[in-house]
Amino acid sequence: MERVSKAEVPEAVRQRAQWLRAEIERHNTAYYVQDAPLIPDSEFDRLFAELQDLEARYPQLASVDSPTLRVGGAPRSDLPPVRHAVPMLSLNNGLAESDAIAFDERVRDLLAKAGEPVETVTYACELKFDGLAMSLRYVDGVLELAATRGDGTVGEDVTPNVRTIRSVPLRLKDCRAPVVEVRGEVLMYRRDLDRLNRVQRESGEKEFANPRNAAAGSLRQLDARITARRRLHFFAYGIGQLQGATEPATHSATLDWLQQLGMPVCEERATASGADGLLEFYRNAGARRADLPYDIDGVVYKVDSLRAQRLLGFVSRAPRFALAHKFPPQEALTQVLDIEVQVGRTGALTPVARLAPVAVGGVTVTNATLHNEQEVARRDVRVGDTVIVRRAGDVIPEVVAVVLERRPAGAQPFRMPERCPVCGSAVERPEQEAVSRCTGGLFCPAQRKQALLHFAGRRAIDIDGLGERVVDQLVDSGLVRSAADLYRLDQARLAALDRMGHKSASNLLEAIDRSRGTTLDRFIFALGIRHVGEATAQALAAHFGNLKALLDADETRLLEVSDIGPVVARSIRHFLDEAHNREVITALRKAGVHWPETSGAAARDRGRLSGRTFVLTGTLEGLTRTEAADRIAAAGGRVSSSVSKKTDFVVAGEEAGTKLARARELGVHVIDEAELLRMLDGSNP
Repeated sequence: MERVSKAEVPEAVRQRAQWLRAEIERHNTAYYVQDAPLIPDSEFDRLFAELQDLEARYPQLASVDSPTLRVGGAPRSDLPPVRHAVPMLSLNNGLAESDAIAFDERVRDLLAKAGEPVETVTYACELKFDGLAMSLRYVDGVLELAATRGDGTVGEDVTPNVRTIRSVPLRLKDCRAPVVEVRGEVLMYRRDLDRLNRVQRESGEKEFANPRNAAAGSLRQLDARITARRRLHFFAYGIGQLQGATEPATHSATLDWLQQLGMPVCEERATASGADGLLEFYRNAGARRADLPYDIDGVVYKVDSLRAQRLLGFVSRAPRFALAHKFPPQEALTQVLDIEVQVGRTGALTPVARLAPVAVGGVTVTNATLHNEQEVARRDVRVGDTVIVRRAGDVIPEVVAVVLERRPAGAQPFRMPERCPVCGSAVERPEQEAVSRCTGGLFCPAQRKQALLHFAGRRAIDIDGLGERVVDQLVDSGLVRSAADLYRLDQARLAALDRMGHKSASNLLEAIDRSRGTTLDRFIFALGIRHVGEATAQALAAHFGNLKALLDADETRLLEVSDIGPVVARSIRHFLDEAHNREVITALRKAGVHWPETSGAAARDRGRLSGRTFVLTGTLEGLTRTEAADRIAAAGGRVSSSVSKKTDFVVAGEEAGTKLARARELGVHVIDEAELLRMLDGSNP
């Protein structure tokens, strides 16, 4: 890199450097002092690298107050300051594999110049945790002081809080060194962040954006009792000061020694030879990243020999013997261009942010899920906002935070549409549910394939041979738009489908024709009404006896049906009130789908098991569970999936489980398969 003289520093460059320093310091304060970062780490790294580059090209720009000479932020004034016996320095970053190769070359060159030439360098490789750096000072084996890194020279005394971290030993095992200062990282596991944020939400408090923020916010509480309620972890990764003991010869041996003292040391570490070994560790760590219980944002390489480390020494703010090789950023800044609503196979409406293209996690991201209306409102995402987008592994990108200070004037809050953007049917969001749904289940193109597969299922209309592959072709070709169109298919159209053939087409047409004759409960179940399973469909058919009575029933009448509550009644009514669904039901009837219809009273009175509720559990010897349920329904009985006080009989087979125990607890009559068969045959009334 070519350096230039002071006279050659353009004014624009000088102003840019000044702005970068102020911006970096502002973000340092937000990140280290306030525990409320405004931008992703990748964006901060970009600003920092730009300032480093300018100061390298124009040495005259360097100043004693430049953030490139600092490690972090100033300590909080409300926590006692601690001066580190050995400064806690930061590491230089590598962002590409070429940086790791260059690091290895640089180490070998420097060792050669120091009179210690080596052909291949051995490195200690570790994970780079996304947490809070910590120094633990043990005197005569007892924890005396715990301090944050702060600005690298002066940190904050958080000893009472660290004592609440159960993975931190209060006394080291068999430690004969008068002073051991352990360096490491405090972090929060993802599962514990989820738990903490759930508590924060329930109490109406601010949620934490990521585990690092949660760990920092928890550790730096003035009240250690708050820290104690939050589950923090600690991993040691080195030694700052050591008195009265012989230092191990290598970094990897140092970690083994710390582990013997009782310090938690991450097992995800290894030694590697040369640049190839570094890159192998990096790639393996990246592949395991999503499966780890905690967040990492890269790996750390350190020359393993401590003698070699001393020869290599330090530059301003970082050791020459170490490199932090970061993964492609999983978070980045971008702008929300629009918020669209997608309709899933089950009718769920999902708001999706259309983004200005941005590189995240090694790919270009243009869309990110906003999950549901409640999440959009909670994060207050608006069109035009600058947002932080996260992508972890193969997880769908999501918007995790809004940079409010960059919100444009006039940005409007998002509102979920009242009509489905695909089919125009009404949208509903039941009470106590987060997901809004399209009510046009039989008609909506977005739900078409799922609706057809459910309609044709064995427990519904039962069209043998109408599987996913055939449904995909029928819908994609435009031959079938609703379940009623199945009954208009002919031999020629079916035979033209991929891998169908004449014989298969004939078999499918026969199955479709047979399905015209069914039962009312199967037809109701086949409609795919949300919350209406087989047992509820049987109860509806038994109560109303015919389709017209069901179509005309209001919520009050629906609530008269056994085991139907307000949520199910409302769901049924919303489905049947949607004109598109009524049109498909009418078309199905015109296509010849039929069943015996009676009055509700007659339906309830038919059969020897009328009015009786059964629950099946365990393995039956002569009947499958499906066959048993069909025979019970044919005899006028009802099969439920759960045991309650309203259950009349529990039919218990081999290896019956919790339902049998529940029946005995409630005093419900338990019978075996033989007794059920006698009841079905009428020999045991």
